[in-house]
Amino acid sequence: MQWPDLSAVLSPIPWAVVGAAATRLYMPERATQDLDVAIAVTDVEAAHQNLRLAGLQLVGKLSIGGSTWRLSDGTLVDIIEGSEEWWPRALAAAQTNRDSQGLPVLPLAYLVLMKFQASRARDLGDITQMLGLADENGLDEVRRIFAEYALKEQADLESLILLGKMEME
Repeated sequence: MQWPDLSAVLSPIPWAVVGAAATRLYMPERATQDLDVAIAVTDVEAAHQNLRLAGLQLVGKLSIGGSTWRLSDGTLVDIIEGSEEWWPRALAAAQTNRDSQGLPVLPLAYLVLMKFQASRARDLGDITQMLGLADENGLDEVRRIFAEYALKEQADLESLILLGKMEME
């Protein structure tokens, strides 16, 4: 799928594609109806102003923190507000982690952490598939990020890695 590039709209705010559109960098693409984008919670006001000025229409608030916007072509964009301490580093790393379309995508380790913290069934399915397809360097980076930000969850991470590898065999 082709997604809108929000670089001109959100500049100079660091942002990254997350959700299903991001997972396509790490596993086969799956269908989704909207583009999920993350920004730091400290950039919310500036982002909302930029979105309004670009003609996007506010649709509503997200229960997870954030808002949904509609582009003129009808495409929905969810703006997720990252408040955890790791978000600034993750968003900075996304600026050099681009998909084939050139969009900044949350690096695998941070995307797994984000989806793990959300713990929805779809997120856990994405995690196992992405980890099952990841190489050892990618898995080591996920382990490093979990050791730094989710130390108590490392046993669960290892279980998800094992499940993902078994699923991909």
